[in-house]
Amino acid sequence: MITIVDYGMGNLRSVQKAFEHLGFSASVSADPRVIERAERLVLPGVGAFRDCMAQLRQGGFIDPIRQHVASGRPFLGICLGMQVLLSRSSEFGCHEGLGLIAGEVVRFPADLRQGGAALKVPHMGWNRLRLQRDCPLLKGVADGSYVYFVHSYYVAPHDPAAVLTTTDYGVEFCSALWRDNLMATQFHPEKSQAVGLRILQNFGEL
Repeated sequence: MITIVDYGMGNLRSVQKAFEHLGFSASVSADPRVIERAERLVLPGVGAFRDCMAQLRQGGFIDPIRQHVASGRPFLGICLGMQVLLSRSSEFGCHEGLGLIAGEVVRFPADLRQGGAALKVPHMGWNRLRLQRDCPLLKGVADGSYVYFVHSYYVAPHDPAAVLTTTDYGVEFCSALWRDNLMATQFHPEKSQAVGLRILQNFGEL
C-alpha cells in the first residue's frame, strides 16, 4: 500500500490516480497514525514552504514523517514535498524545514539567463534530467529524459552525495535527491508522462 500525505496542499488525487493507473493500491490520508504505519509514504506539495510547514505541524505529521524515514521504509517527496526535507528555506523569510537533508532552499536568481536570453521565473514546463548516479528510483530512465517542472525555488543540499539528478535552467540545480530510503523530485512525476510513470512504478516496486 502507498500512502499519500493529505495536509491540505498538493496534487493529491493526481498522484493517487497515477499510482492506481500502474496497478498499485494508493490511499490519501490525513491521519498521523496511518502516516506513521505506512509501507511506502509520498509527500506531494504545491505552494509556499512556510505554509506547507505550518500545515504539517498543525496536522501532527512532522514526527510520523521523520519516524517513517528513520525506519528505512520507502519515502518519496514531490516538488514542495522535496523542498521541506531540507533544513530551511528563504521563501517569505527564513523558515525551518524537516531537516532530513542538510541544506537550503533558494530562489532562482532575478537575472537568470540562458544562451543570452532572459529566463522567466517560475521555471515552468519540460526540462531535462542529468543523472548523477544509479538509483532504483530511476531504473529504466535515460540520461537526458524530459520531465515537468513548476517552481521558483530549488534545493541546495550541503552534501553533493545527496544529489541524484541535476537540471539546467540558467543555473544547474538539484532536481532529485536520494539518500538510502529517502527519495525526492523537484519535478512532478505524475505530470511527466511515460518517464514519470516509470519513476512512480519504480517507487511502488521498492
